[in-house]
Amino acid sequence: MTAPLVVPKMVSPVVPLVVIEGLRHAFAAPRGAPPHLALDEISMSIQPGIITGLAGPDAAGKTTLLRLVAGLLRATAGRITVLGHDMARDATAAHPMIGYMPQRFGLYEDMTVAENLDLFADLHTMPADLRAERVGRLLRFTGLEPFTARLAGQLSGGMKQKLGLACALLSRPRLLLLDEPSVGVDPISRRELWEIVSTMLEEGRDEGMGVVWATAYLDEAARCGRVLLLHEGKLLADAPPDEFLAPMAGRVFRLDLSVGPSPSAPPPSAPPPSAPPRSAPPHNGAQPAATPRAVARHAAANPSVLDAQVVGDGLRIVLRAGAATPSADSLGGQALTPLPPRFEDGFIDRIATTAPPQPPTIALVRRDGDGPAIVVRDLVRRFGDFVAVDHVSFSVRRGEIFGLLGPNGAGKSTTFRMLCGLLKPSSGTAEVAGLDLLRAPAVARARIGYMAQHFSLYAALSVRENLRFFARVYGLNRAAQMEAIAAALRGFDLDEVAGTIAGELPLGLKQRLALAAALLHRPDILFLDEPTSGVDPLARREFWTRIGTLAEAGVTVLVTSHFMDEAEYCDRLGIVDQGRLAAVGTPAELRARARTPALPDPTLEDAFIALVQAGAPREQAA
Repeated sequence: MTAPLVVPKMVSPVVPLVVIEGLRHAFAAPRGAPPHLALDEISMSIQPGIITGLAGPDAAGKTTLLRLVAGLLRATAGRITVLGHDMARDATAAHPMIGYMPQRFGLYEDMTVAENLDLFADLHTMPADLRAERVGRLLRFTGLEPFTARLAGQLSGGMKQKLGLACALLSRPRLLLLDEPSVGVDPISRRELWEIVSTMLEEGRDEGMGVVWATAYLDEAARCGRVLLLHEGKLLADAPPDEFLAPMAGRVFRLDLSVGPSPSAPPPSAPPPSAPPRSAPPHNGAQPAATPRAVARHAAANPSVLDAQVVGDGLRIVLRAGAATPSADSLGGQALTPLPPRFEDGFIDRIATTAPPQPPTIALVRRDGDGPAIVVRDLVRRFGDFVAVDHVSFSVRRGEIFGLLGPNGAGKSTTFRMLCGLLKPSSGTAEVAGLDLLRAPAVARARIGYMAQHFSLYAALSVRENLRFFARVYGLNRAAQMEAIAAALRGFDLDEVAGTIAGELPLGLKQRLALAAALLHRPDILFLDEPTSGVDPLARREFWTRIGTLAEAGVTVLVTSHFMDEAEYCDRLGIVDQGRLAAVGTPAELRARARTPALPDPTLEDAFIALVQAGAPREQAA
């Protein structure tokens, strides 16, 4: 278990590194539309000696603000002063003292780790002796020393982020700007990145170093010395994390549920079991089925409830300001127990302005059959001498949400790609919807919906044009195309943006469009690869509301994710480590395996890290 991280505290008195006054920035809009106002009347400062968190929903203006501070954009109006330099007139003088790591850091993937660092040292005209000292130290500090000869393109996601961070730190900047550096990396790598930055900040205290960390992970924002909350281009809050918690006192509860026991896993030698498909949920106004996901939707519809989130076999309930506490029975549970608020509760309280999303209204066709939807037996994938997936076996029941977790480079993405039919196994078998992927890959893929980690639709086409294109790819006839597209636009609330170019959509709407496209042909199995990477908590909740409804309608879901809170929405989880299946079970079962006297109530992230770091013995899934 990683020791608690100590965040450097602000030193006093201080001179701000950045002062922003009346900042406005607008982007020109295409086709004669009015300019898009990305930032509106922002005034704030960035202090040395602390990590300042920059949080906010998609399209809030976080990246635009960082690019303006870095001197990569010129503001429409207002003033930005960085390290005493006016960025409208004297940005060149400030640039050597600024380190900037964008969301997709510009590594040269056909160059080695050492060559990338040498290139950045050359850009800063660094003397040979200083270069050797700083490069050597950063390699040791980031754990990249054994990999200096490896091509950057062959690194895992977490290692790429560490290399990007090392490049940004090479010049020992006074101001380090990090734009969501931990998106797409596993919880262990996220903690390592935080430790690297925290330690470098502590060492740079005498030089007055400061860090701005934009993040979609609110547990990271909670560790910061101060948090800036952006929403729709406006600064909603500029305060220490504790000030977000104070208004939430007495408004957060755990709702205990009465749900059936989770199926226990058979011994490793047992073959994957079969299970009948779940019955569809009632649609006649009856009480929702007693699953945590269904109860969460029911509870969220209560006027007193601001947020209802699945946590294991219960719910975390956040009430609206001033609302009376409802009874547990009215929320669909057995008992309400007070909980201490988290930073995320305060974040949602400040930006949530809409009602809970409604489930999609598209019709889904359940295919008959009693066997499991996915069966994997002794699956192996080699790349030369490297074994990426090593005799993995598990099955997924029809209508089940199964999460595949693991550190970056552990083999989960390779497993996922083989099950989607995108990569051929070296050996073993994989059956999807009762079809052997090796013998009938095209037929099997026709039963699958796939949503990629990165937006994979056509950015230059409109929303409607994307849906029309994919409807044709899926082989729908003209009448079926029209029906499917109309249902997708209506069911996923895309009617108002049907003519909008997809590349201009906010990330949350892009995600919604990608999911709608994946369901056009009404598949009975849905593959989701890091579907909410980089998406804010409100958009993630909306996404999982829809996924839960699909599962209860009989759609089987296999998902990979690095967000441990959303892994709670899965019925079962499989943790892949070093190419093998290290653990399988319900979220509650995996947390129980990490429970110790020192950690009596572990989170799912605690369990993930404990199981991976302990090198849990190989198991076969149920």
